[in-house]
Amino acid sequence: MPHILIEYSANLRGQLDLPRLLEAAHTSALATGVFPLGGLRTRAYAAEHYRIADSHPDNAFIHIMVRVGHGRDLETRKRAGEAIFTAVCERLASLQERIPLGLSLEMQEIDPVLTFKKNNLHEYVRRRAVGAK
Repeated sequence: MPHILIEYSANLRGQLDLPRLLEAAHTSALATGVFPLGGLRTRAYAAEHYRIADSHPDNAFIHIMVRVGHGRDLETRKRAGEAIFTAVCERLASLQERIPLGLSLEMQEIDPVLTFKKNNLHEYVRRRAVGAK
């Protein structure tokens, strides 16, 4: 973990550099030192149907949900959330200067009893890192 889900209003198509936004969120999460590389997943989805504030067609939003595994203290989660949000805000600063844009980030801790996982990514990532040397 974490899983970083970026939801954005569909009117941002053509205005939003998704690969760079995903990279900013992904690398900033990794840079915190809180999350293992093999558990990190970052993805984005457009919301096709939405209403924002006064429903003006220029209004846009980007909401980031960071879902993390159980066990990290509040201060660690807060520090990681702030780091990811800062990186994303920096990446989106020029867009927010041009259009009405609401940015938000929410971190959720996943219930340890009600989560089920089967993940061999850690081993593959480790082998690739060794092979690259």
